[in-house]
Amino acid sequence: MRPLEDVRIVSLEQYGAGPFASMHLAQLGAEVIKIEDPAAGGDVGRHVPPYAEGGDSLFFESFNRDKSSVVLDIRTPEGREVFHDLVRSADAVFSNLRGDVPEKLGIRYTDLAAVNPRIVCCSLTGFGMTGPRSREPGYDYVLQALAGWMSVTGEPGGAPQKTGLSLVDYSGGFAAAIALLAGVHAARRDGVGTDCDLSLYDTAVSLLTYPGTWHLTAGYEPTRTRHSAHPSLVPFQAFEAADGWLVVGCAKEKFWQRLTVVLDRPELAEDPRFRTFADRARHSEELVALLEEAFRARTVADWLADLYAAAVPCAPVHDVSEALADPHTLERELVAETEHPRFGRVRSLRSPVRVGPPGADTMPARVAPRMGEHTRAVLRGLGYDDDRIAALARSGALGPAEGTGWTPG
Repeated sequence: MRPLEDVRIVSLEQYGAGPFASMHLAQLGAEVIKIEDPAAGGDVGRHVPPYAEGGDSLFFESFNRDKSSVVLDIRTPEGREVFHDLVRSADAVFSNLRGDVPEKLGIRYTDLAAVNPRIVCCSLTGFGMTGPRSREPGYDYVLQALAGWMSVTGEPGGAPQKTGLSLVDYSGGFAAAIALLAGVHAARRDGVGTDCDLSLYDTAVSLLTYPGTWHLTAGYEPTRTRHSAHPSLVPFQAFEAADGWLVVGCAKEKFWQRLTVVLDRPELAEDPRFRTFADRARHSEELVALLEEAFRARTVADWLADLYAAAVPCAPVHDVSEALADPHTLERELVAETEHPRFGRVRSLRSPVRVGPPGADTMPARVAPRMGEHTRAVLRGLGYDDDRIAALARSGALGPAEGTGWTPG
């Protein structure tokens, strides 16, 4: 058994952060029942271009493998009754909506405790369910701006830059997954569920980490650094070689001493300007100028061969295709393959979460579900017969059958 095979999650999720969170739990064995609002056309991620057609997209495929999809309008009386039946059978209700929406939809613990006192209601919102911004929609780009990330990303003097990936969304997803599991653990121990109020804003601000501590405690003002240099460790940055770029990092004194040997400049290790971390930080401009001149003299491959041999932390600056083809990526089985009815063979990325012996958590992934694909199966699992399912369909709680991946008949 996979670690979470005894966990059932009912998820009202959409787009990136929420589906990213629950997909990792699904890969660990959790049953994730994804409720899609038929009135809204389901998860908006189904329609994100490019590579989107007919209610499917490769964006959606990236975040929704190993889940079930049910179409259900929980704002209708009939849909609400179905939702409550799902809650009775579940460990958690997970959502990533605007901060004021969980109250409006009645998906907080205070709304559902009478249905299932052990239920954990985990909400990942843009700004949380309290505070002056709680009613605002939150997106990764917006949060990177608000949390100060864009002020420290990019080259000095350039325009504000976001990170190349949606790291607030993904970090928020990981935070929500941790909180949900902690809530389920406590509910099983104590017999009482709870709310988990996660936000992308909290995530983004908390990830300021040590520069934030330096600022709050000592008045440090974080700034952009040239060639992605570490704010205090020198050298630790990207260097241009004769035919490309590489990163070299000396996070320990022994690495600096080894680097001077690789550079054939052992005297630099004893130079009073560069002897210690503090010395090198004070004289960083002089040292980096020397290193930049040295690194330009040889190719990336030549430098890496010597740096690897000397056990100096280093890496080539890969593009995406090189990263995905790296032998270590393949050996770690990070690429998942599924057969999709519309896109054929889809190759995407597995969760980095590993539990158990090698290979235990790399079982074949299930393709992301078509909208409403599992509606009938999930309802039957709740004990609904065909007559009741047909009545739900007539009520509008399941939305129009056309294009939802299931039929009421």
